Amino acid sequence: MDLSFFTMPIHPVGKSISKCMREDRDAFILADELGFREGYCGEHTTDLAEIITSTVAFMASLAYNTKTIRLGTGTVNLPNSHPARVAAEVAMLDHMLEGRFIFGISPGGLMSDAEVFGNLDRDRNAMFVECIDMVLDIWKGQAPYNLKGDFYEVTTAKTMMPEIGQGTIISPYQTPHPPIVGTVVAPFSKGVTAMAARGWEPLSANFLLPRWVKTHWPNYVEGCEQGGRTASPANWRIAKNICVHDDAATARRYARDPGSPYVLYYSQLLTKLKNGGRANLFKEDQNMPDDDVTLDYVMDRLVIHGEPDSVADQILAFREEVGDFGQLVYAGHDWSDIELSRKSMILMAEKVMPKVNDAIAAKTAAAQ
Repeated sequence: MDLSFFTMPIHPVGKSISKCMREDRDAFILADELGFREGYCGEHTTDLAEIITSTVAFMASLAYNTKTIRLGTGTVNLPNSHPARVAAEVAMLDHMLEGRFIFGISPGGLMSDAEVFGNLDRDRNAMFVECIDMVLDIWKGQAPYNLKGDFYEVTTAKTMMPEIGQGTIISPYQTPHPPIVGTVVAPFSKGVTAMAARGWEPLSANFLLPRWVKTHWPNYVEGCEQGGRTASPANWRIAKNICVHDDAATARRYARDPGSPYVLYYSQLLTKLKNGGRANLFKEDQNMPDDDVTLDYVMDRLVIHGEPDSVADQILAFREEVGDFGQLVYAGHDWSDIELSRKSMILMAEKVMPKVNDAIAAKTAAAQ
């Protein structure tokens, strides 16, 4: 099992934005130094807690400060963008990273973003599909493109000057395009099936209960069959909230006490999802009242914490529940205590993952 990194960083409102940005960048640079395989960050336009407004711009800032980690947009919210701009910026970033790039996409889930872009009452899923289709058509086509859909239009027919290069959008570094990953945030998601059928791979969100994460695998298998390929657990990424320390009490305090960045994260997220009518994501039983979905209820089920041996055991128990998967994606949070945040990532890479992989190898050998 590989270790990767994902952050939709929720910072305290009022904390210095420039300080938050520096700490978010430092987390990715540390992940690269520790050998994390991939790193993703989200984007939102209208949120004072989630302050990365462009995942492409943020990842571009890391292109020449990282060496081996594959960096991914996690995600470009396509209905809030124009396909020509997405195609051009993503291709540019792919060249900056010389192929160390993964194209993460989604319809976007923040309602205030949808409102500010005038999409609140529009079919954002249809916009999402049309936008990514046009991006792919731009990359495989030739200028002037002449693409027209229900929401977007792309052409440079009136202004092309091919002899000097004007009117053509650059193609990606990777051929035919960067690998595409979609974040999966719903139980029994049919989006997983549709993505897999098109050759894309899933990343299951860190705020889904294990029983709902488990539902993604059969849908992924179904989609791979539709696309004529074999589903491999190695391509399934699952994000988890994890806090590790040599001292279990310290890990619990940083994960669960008032002022904890993990508590901040879920207090914000729970408020957003409840107000958006999506508290069902946190429910073991879909018939339970929304009022029973408390912060403690959510954190008891979604945050792993402890010393390395305990965290390894909890990860292995999670794997037993949801099934085999190829990448454990460590969810990043605000660095309210820089030393503890760095310590957790270091122990995760150097102590926890070797124990997890030794246990998986031993179990595999015993089964043969």
